[in-house]
Amino acid sequence: MVTSWQGKVALITGASSGIGEAIARRLAAEGLTVILVARRLDRLDALAGEIRAAGGQAQVIPADLAQEADRLALFNQVGRKFGCPDVLVNNAGFAYYGFTDRMSWETAHALLDVNVTALVHLTRLFLPAMLARRSGRIINIGSVNGVMPSQGTALYSASKAFVHAFTAALYRELVGSGVTVSVVLPGPVATELFDNSEKMENGFRIPAEKGAISAARVAGSVWSLLRRPHRYVFVPWYWRWTALAEAYFGWAMDLAGPLLLKRTKEKGFLQS
Repeated sequence: MVTSWQGKVALITGASSGIGEAIARRLAAEGLTVILVARRLDRLDALAGEIRAAGGQAQVIPADLAQEADRLALFNQVGRKFGCPDVLVNNAGFAYYGFTDRMSWETAHALLDVNVTALVHLTRLFLPAMLARRSGRIINIGSVNGVMPSQGTALYSASKAFVHAFTAALYRELVGSGVTVSVVLPGPVATELFDNSEKMENGFRIPAEKGAISAARVAGSVWSLLRRPHRYVFVPWYWRWTALAEAYFGWAMDLAGPLLLKRTKEKGFLQS
């Protein structure tokens, strides 16, 4: 067990905004050196500057994690500068809300590349060294949509269900190894995800903003998992009932879901 996280190294993907940015700020404030990874270099540089100004340590590595070459380059660069990180936070991802038949294949392919392939590839790249060292934390950012899929998020929900299952199976493989893997399952979070979904071709605004929690709250759960590892954590805690809700009341979503999506579609057409 790690008794002090001062000076440890955490690699955080999707760190240029939202949950990733909040995690980076929190872990840096707790004394970890954070490696910030995302495509938008200007945002990464600005965030690293703010972290350093506050007394923290931050390094920036721009990468498009949808590209295998960028993932391999990231792995090699981190290895040269830091060796194997103590913490890997697989946060990078995006969502699409709309009808699956109208979702472009380019968007679908990119979603799978970032939400699934990049997460597995980075885990596979860094895991052997963690096992050899007999210490390490891997934290995957999932979603309650992976436990209770909803209309309009077919591929996103499927990608997060994969993350949930992958984490559970890997957690069981790693028992006694000194390495732990956890998945964070937040409900709606106030990030750019809502705006970005609406900007996509044939995409709608995700109708879940009203009850969204802050990204800082998710970051707090990540910090808690570093100190006391668990296989999963729901944020907020009451979302843990989603598994039972899906099992016993999924039929209600079967009936109401299509109507809700249709209303979103009609509203979007009226506003356009």
